Amino acid sequence: MTTDTDCRLVFCTCPDQETAARIAERLVGDRLAACVNLLPGLTSIYRWQGEVQQEAEVLLLIKTVAARLPALTGTLRGLHPYELPEIIALPITDGLPDYLTWVTTCTQADD
Repeated sequence: MTTDTDCRLVFCTCPDQETAARIAERLVGDRLAACVNLLPGLTSIYRWQGEVQQEAEVLLLIKTVAARLPALTGTLRGLHPYELPEIIALPITDGLPDYLTWVTTCTQADD
């Protein structure tokens, strides 16, 4: 059974562990994300400015809610060293209800 949720999974690659950790800590600290997983050891092959590139990267798996996406995207763009960072958000259509509630609770803005 699939249930629509407000939760999102955002993918973002970073050039190194230090950058990834700094961004992740800021996103969680600012309540833009409930959790960010850092996956090192990623190799990305992509086309940039007419050339095929290959780089080692760290993938961020960011758990958030749709309402926080604009602020999260703005913060990512401001902190990220890439001219064009990968920021892709996918809807989470199902999951453990208690976990999804936790994501929602953790990303409520402080008033």
